[in-house]
Amino acid sequence: MSAFAWTAAASLAAWLWLLLCQGFFWRTDVRLPERREPQAWPSVCVVVPARDEAAVLPASLPSLLAQDYPGRAEVFLVDDGSSDGTGELARELSRRLGGLPLTVGSPGEPPAGWTGKLWAVRHGIDLARARDPEYLLLTDADIAHEPGSLRALVAAARTGGFDVVSQMARLRVKSLWERLVVPAFVYFFAQLYPFRRIGRKGSRTAAAAGGCVLLRAETAERARIPDAIRHAVIDDVALARAVKGGGGHIWLGLAEQVDSVRPYPRLHDLWRMVSRSAYAQLRHSPLLLAGTVAGLALVYLVPPVALVVGLATGAAPTAVLGALAWLVMTGTYVPMLRYYRQPLWLAPLLPFTAFLYLLMTVDSAVQHYRGRGAAWKGRTYARPDTVSEEG
Repeated sequence: MSAFAWTAAASLAAWLWLLLCQGFFWRTDVRLPERREPQAWPSVCVVVPARDEAAVLPASLPSLLAQDYPGRAEVFLVDDGSSDGTGELARELSRRLGGLPLTVGSPGEPPAGWTGKLWAVRHGIDLARARDPEYLLLTDADIAHEPGSLRALVAAARTGGFDVVSQMARLRVKSLWERLVVPAFVYFFAQLYPFRRIGRKGSRTAAAAGGCVLLRAETAERARIPDAIRHAVIDDVALARAVKGGGGHIWLGLAEQVDSVRPYPRLHDLWRMVSRSAYAQLRHSPLLLAGTVAGLALVYLVPPVALVVGLATGAAPTAVLGALAWLVMTGTYVPMLRYYRQPLWLAPLLPFTAFLYLLMTVDSAVQHYRGRGAAWKGRTYARPDTVSEEG
């Protein structure tokens, strides 16, 4: 066989390994585990960091205030220096709609070494400590919860003995670019952090989804959350590692009652979302960047190229190997498209989407070495140890 045929064979072998040996990452049936309602419902404080979120708050905050929770619950929204009236809008929504009690706080500018989001989370947790809650729900200002969401999260944590129960919110998928990029974002995340391994005791795999994290307050204090991760770029994964590293039991799965209402209508919006933290995921390592680019090319780009080249040159082995690898890739993507209720004809386009992610990752590195850092909500973090995914 030719060198290109051997490359296609390596791609197929990689896909067979991913299919069978990577924690069945492609399956989408990891939902909230079996749960029973406790006899006495523990108290919960909901902490919502918010910076310039007036556009999405009317679609998200009312869902928190309207939670059907039998125990004591309270919402703490931390207005992180907003310039669009986020804090006052939150107070107005609370006055008009009622529901769970709402406290709006403001932490001031973060000190050196802290990301803006984590400084706001720290302020919210400090406010919540006065209520002595058993659990903290850390959720973003663009996340909407169905009325039974908090109840289900707490019941799952109690039943399973989890220190962290996190759900990957269902992201908005309406525009063409959202359809192409968003399901793949969750698919790639699950490939890096297979959900089944995260919930398994003894496994080293640790991750959470920052939009919805139910955290035992005692565990947060023991793991020094968020102080221990104050400079983290990808704060949700850092939180999960800190908890699991201290012996905590964590769980992560796909959401059924939690949705993101933030729109990403243009490719530019999605590009910015991914590129601002992609290189940080690689620990700002040129070697890891080179390996990632080579891996993405081998796994996602070689199959369609091999099929086309094989058909064009009459090289049957190359074409067959490329077609088989592309078929396995497409098949593993179908469950995620079904979860997002998207047409299945998008599945064969995964190589194109992967190529976009490859370019976003390279752009993230370019921006890093140009000294621009990550910009988010009016803040720019020039150094890697002060960059924040959320700002």
